[in-house]
Amino acid sequence: MKKIKSQFPIFKNQKKLVYLDNAATTQICSDSLSATNEYYSNYRANVHRGAYEMAEKATTAYENARAEMAKFINAENDEIIFTSGTTHGLNLLAQSLSPRLTHRDNIVLTRLEHHSNLVPWQEMSKRYGFEIRFIELTADFQIDVASAKKLIDKNTKIVSFALVSNVLGTIAPAAELIRLAEMAHATTIVDAAQAAAHLPIDVKKLKVDFLVLSGHKMYGPSGIGILYGKKKLLEESLEPFFYGGEMVSEVTYDKAAWNDVPNRFEAGTPNIAGAIGLGAAAKFLMNLGWTNIIKQENELIEYTLNKLTPLVSIFGPVQNRTGVFSFSIPKIHPHDIGEILNRDQVAIRVGFHCAEPLHRLYQLPGSARISLGVYNTKSDIDLAIAAVKKTLKIFSVYGLRHIYSHSLGNEN
Repeated sequence: MKKIKSQFPIFKNQKKLVYLDNAATTQICSDSLSATNEYYSNYRANVHRGAYEMAEKATTAYENARAEMAKFINAENDEIIFTSGTTHGLNLLAQSLSPRLTHRDNIVLTRLEHHSNLVPWQEMSKRYGFEIRFIELTADFQIDVASAKKLIDKNTKIVSFALVSNVLGTIAPAAELIRLAEMAHATTIVDAAQAAAHLPIDVKKLKVDFLVLSGHKMYGPSGIGILYGKKKLLEESLEPFFYGGEMVSEVTYDKAAWNDVPNRFEAGTPNIAGAIGLGAAAKFLMNLGWTNIIKQENELIEYTLNKLTPLVSIFGPVQNRTGVFSFSIPKIHPHDIGEILNRDQVAIRVGFHCAEPLHRLYQLPGSARISLGVYNTKSDIDLAIAAVKKTLKIFSVYGLRHIYSHSLGNEN
């Protein structure tokens, strides 16, 4: 684990880069990049239909990637659908599941959702009339299970939530939320985009109905992800979202019949190279071992909290969290913080992080965000902290930090 940076080419090419924007996009590992390049360089062909050697090799590699992703989340191969990413998967689910809902029904989300698990449901609600309910957060930025118990009822048809918040770093009480949904006979959806690179995922243990994730947040390529669904639900409860080639078994001028699962949900030529690269990224994480990953990240989380807390107001919990630290500095705009850190080649995120309603809930005009990856070190954090101190000095507010340290109601 100490030499992990050597497995990421970008750090060889940008030796001074301190990359702390992993919640937005992680860097790609050598294994994933090599697998992608090998496809493009040695056997680029379409999958499933070609009657020649390269096409057969491409098909084998593509389906092997599906098997790797199934192994990664403990699913069956035919329960894995390749998508362009989490947003694609959530839109597919919203478009496919919503038509059976009416004005008498409700779906339940949480207050911390990414726009991709909010806006599709808002649009479907306009079309079909169902109610959207939001599970509240506790004072320490955790998902309030008591609120969930009040909101999930006999008219709840879908419960959809992020396993990890991309703003707060909060880890959802997934097992409890899914149990409550099961009692109401509601369909469950987990957005695992922020969790996939940091926590082991076992869909059978979770008993979740559907789960989505993105490759670019787990050291793989952009433009690729998966939708997991229980096979029975994929066959009986989910309608295709896109139509075209490969997803059909028979077509006439009058009608079409769908292919078997999962092919019926993968219309057109897929992102073959992306899928192969994603499979390699999943294998890379599994080879590192979750015990090693979690141990290293927990140590760095504690180190970051200890260094950052005296300087800024952190927007998130102390416990039950991953390495995402959204923060504010009174009287300094987040974009100014990001710009000053950028001058020292410290890359962070600023703004709403695609969770504007959450920021508005806490009356914040945005935040700055440090987010950790498997390759980050204490040295990276030290350089980031030095840049934050430089920001405070430039804006001459270092001496005022104690006055405003609890402005968010955060006791960190």
